[in-house]
Amino acid sequence: MSKGRVKLIITGDDFGYCPRRNQGIVECFLTGAISNVSLLVNGSAVSDAVQLAKKHCIPIGLHANLSEGTPVCPALKKKSTLLNKEGFFHGKMGIRTSLNKGLLNMAEVKQELKAQVDLFHELTGHLPHHMDGHQHVHVLPEIRHVFAQVLEDYGITYTRVPIEPDLPRCGWIDPPLMDFYLGVEKDSFNTMEVFRKHGIRWPDIYIGLSTMGKNMSVQSILDAIDNATAAYLAKEEPTSPLPPSVLRPGQGIRVVTLELMTHPGYPSVPPVGGCGEGPDDFSQSWERLHELETLKNSELRRHYQSRNIQLCAFKDLAV
Repeated sequence: MSKGRVKLIITGDDFGYCPRRNQGIVECFLTGAISNVSLLVNGSAVSDAVQLAKKHCIPIGLHANLSEGTPVCPALKKKSTLLNKEGFFHGKMGIRTSLNKGLLNMAEVKQELKAQVDLFHELTGHLPHHMDGHQHVHVLPEIRHVFAQVLEDYGITYTRVPIEPDLPRCGWIDPPLMDFYLGVEKDSFNTMEVFRKHGIRWPDIYIGLSTMGKNMSVQSILDAIDNATAAYLAKEEPTSPLPPSVLRPGQGIRVVTLELMTHPGYPSVPPVGGCGEGPDDFSQSWERLHELETLKNSELRRHYQSRNIQLCAFKDLAV
């Protein structure tokens, strides 16, 4: 098998969701437990998050949100196909139902995505280093085309494609959740060619579905990284490699990029938090704290060092 050096991006999602989420994400970054964050510009604590990112030089991207809370585009706040009767986004499953019924106006999707990029730029002073989708909305049918066009228009190069190696074999995932994950992966497979046509890139490997919340442990992270990297290198091994005698130093060592999606933080305490309608159940649960404590375990960092795994951010991939 070819040798490989891993560049590992550990992204803390939902930055800006609430002050306690922000606190946990910053603690993780300062201890080397994460290396990158994804910002919700419609989050209730987005201003606090941006100031913390600036203070601690945290690499930051945009977590585009079309499913939770309220739009940032003023024209869409009162009337839009993106909103339910209460004036909020349709929710994680609701947006999928509305999309399947043909009820979403893609012009409004584009309008909101552009408004979120513009607000990100206004808040941070720069465009996102990467842009993904809250609750994986960016890989949904129809939306994927709009999302890709927005990224191309703004020159945002990197995104996330949530296809995790060996996911169907992860028997510890509850069946309803597994059904959702497999749906996300199916949408992602159908999205890759769309992204390629628009010049959008993503890491070689994605991990995060099988290690989310209560399913995260030091061992589950290490196994996921090692197994996925080994499988990727085996798949990518050249059919007729040069003999060792003619290889120069460093030649034959492949750089593999990998993103680990995480959701660390201290649990939200209602009514504080959310994106306009209060914090959801997952953000209030112990699972956020469980992820935080697991990611901060020094055993993980020792493992990264012993395996020559380099932590980095999306902004480092272009270097």
